[in-house]
Amino acid sequence: MEHGKRMVRKQKKRKKRRLRRLLLVLLLFLLSIVGYSGYVMISALSAANSSYEELERGEKSNLRLDNVEITKDPFSVLLMGIEDYSSGGANGRTDSLLVATFNPNTSTMKLLSIPRDTEVYIEKTDKVDKINHAYAYGGKEETIKSVEHLLEIPIDYYATVNFQGFKDIIDEIGGVTIEVPFDFKEKSDEDGTYIQFTEGEMHLNGEEALAYARMRKQDPRGDFGRNDRQKQIIMAAIEKMTLANNLFKIDEISNHIGNNVQTNIKVIELLALQNKFSDFNSASIETLTISGNDDYKNGVYYFKPDELSLTEIQEELRSHLDLQNLGNIK
Repeated sequence: MEHGKRMVRKQKKRKKRRLRRLLLVLLLFLLSIVGYSGYVMISALSAANSSYEELERGEKSNLRLDNVEITKDPFSVLLMGIEDYSSGGANGRTDSLLVATFNPNTSTMKLLSIPRDTEVYIEKTDKVDKINHAYAYGGKEETIKSVEHLLEIPIDYYATVNFQGFKDIIDEIGGVTIEVPFDFKEKSDEDGTYIQFTEGEMHLNGEEALAYARMRKQDPRGDFGRNDRQKQIIMAAIEKMTLANNLFKIDEISNHIGNNVQTNIKVIELLALQNKFSDFNSASIETLTISGNDDYKNGVYYFKPDELSLTEIQEELRSHLDLQNLGNIK
């Protein structure tokens, strides 16, 4: 009898470890720029296929000869954090952009944050502009084209997330605790009042976490400093999500984001990917950064990528996607 109880306890522990590993894999796979978790996302997608939205181009990038098989072929995902609350949901902009590439043969992932002011060619207007303006000109379709032009890689999948769902999720899990690097204050998107952040440990609710993750003008490192703060929120959310009391809130959390996420990744593909990446961990992730310089045109600020740095990033991503022998993509 005692032996049987020990076996049951061991099985429960193994299931708990598998659940936590699954959670971590999915969190890291669909890392939202502003802190959504992949686990929450797959739950939402499973509950409501309304989140699925195919691109006008169809399933395949125009830079691909064949469709990718998510468990066999290296593929890319563009994650877009959409700011549309100031315009009532119309003509929004991508406040955050993250490109993730996955290689199922090596079980590795590369993450690249693209500064929102990055100078890039936008096909819709046939001119160079800030990359976050592409969404206002042509939505996710135009943003994907602009990212493909910048990085010279196909974007196979996308996920868009707006900020209301982000705040609701942070509140649902009981907020997050982070280490604030310096004193600053930032406007709330709800009522315009200022939220004060003080150097040291702070516990943030959803509204505060969003303000903390989005601030950049007071950060001496600009977008790069903001990217680091977003990672803080993401990792804090991961830690909070793995707590037992929050694992039982998945349905509630899913309800919060049912109308806040769009993606062309099918639920069955996510489930297949989880099986393929079952042993995936944070050691398998490499973060990339584009170096560049500040540039001004007619008094407007742009981030101009350094050509050598951009070329190195392009080559690294193409190698990770097994595209290095295809020649230049234009």
